[in-house]
Amino acid sequence: MSARPRVLLFAVLLALVAAAAFVAFRYMPGTRAAAPKAPTAVPVSVAQVVQKSVPVTLHAIGNVEPYTSVAVKARVDGQIVAVRFREGDEVRQGAVLFEIDRRPFDAQLAQAQANQLKDQALLTHARDQDRRYKDLLDRRFISADAYAQMKTNVATAEATVRADEAAIAGIRLQLDYCTIHTPITGYAGKIQIQEGNLVKANDTNPLVVINQVVPVNVSFAVPEQQLADVRKFQADGELRVTASFANGSGAPLAGKLSFVDNTTDVTTGTIRLKAEFANTDKTLWPGQFVNVALTLTQQKDAITVPSTAIQNGPNGQYVFVVGRAHTVELRDVKVARSEGSVTVIASGLIPGETVVTVGQLRLAPGVEVALSSGAGV
Repeated sequence: MSARPRVLLFAVLLALVAAAAFVAFRYMPGTRAAAPKAPTAVPVSVAQVVQKSVPVTLHAIGNVEPYTSVAVKARVDGQIVAVRFREGDEVRQGAVLFEIDRRPFDAQLAQAQANQLKDQALLTHARDQDRRYKDLLDRRFISADAYAQMKTNVATAEATVRADEAAIAGIRLQLDYCTIHTPITGYAGKIQIQEGNLVKANDTNPLVVINQVVPVNVSFAVPEQQLADVRKFQADGELRVTASFANGSGAPLAGKLSFVDNTTDVTTGTIRLKAEFANTDKTLWPGQFVNVALTLTQQKDAITVPSTAIQNGPNGQYVFVVGRAHTVELRDVKVARSEGSVTVIASGLIPGETVVTVGQLRLAPGVEVALSSGAGV
């Protein structure tokens, strides 16, 4: 055999030996490539499509306002001689807030009472003269004109006494104004004018502002396009409003719609609404911002899924529906609206179907899924 055929035979034998060694190594127990792995199912969480009643709600940011706010002012001039409360105190209706120096008005009252006594004495004298002149007139000792003058004197004296009585009543009223009471039950703000200062009647700056917080109002605005629905459902009965804080602390507080403004805001295209809250625990405080939910009605037999099931794609919104073989199907859906953690489906799903709520990023149509712990079909 020549040298060339021998070289070719040796090369073929060497290739066969190498192939046999590779196959033996590949299928040797304990090696990483001992056997091909089957595709694993993707772990997901799922939920069922549920048909239930869902509230139709408008959401807005609201601002807490006092139910009533009173700017307390003096009604007489004088010096403040006492302040009977502290800033921030809760004051009850009728409680004394300020006292103004009464002495000037006491002096005026004494003078008016003295004038009344003098004029009352003149009235008594005029009436005595009237009786005497009436007797003289009956006996024809005086003329009718002379008697008319006596009648005039009596009428004048009576009018003077009545004026004195009115003056005394006015001074007594000013004395009452020297003690300033709170007209409502509420919380006092900052004292603007302290003890010892002079005040003027109905001055520009109030002495203090009292805010009533039980009950309390929450003011908020909704788009003017919603006004027709608000008025429609308000005509059917009282509308429920809830208020909650942005940090989620505490349960939502329940109130009722109490006011719809008589005009829309042309600059923002919104309508101002107001809700009343009992606020007996004084959780709401004037000036706070809260999340407001106005419930218009209840939508019965709405088809719902958790909002986390809804995905957005180039063709719109879709969900992954789990089939009997635990493989998923991509289903286009039409969303009607969202209400908290629940989304109302207009079309694309039927009650009882199972949708994926967590783990959609690793899914594609036909992929097998495995339900994670705690999930159920």
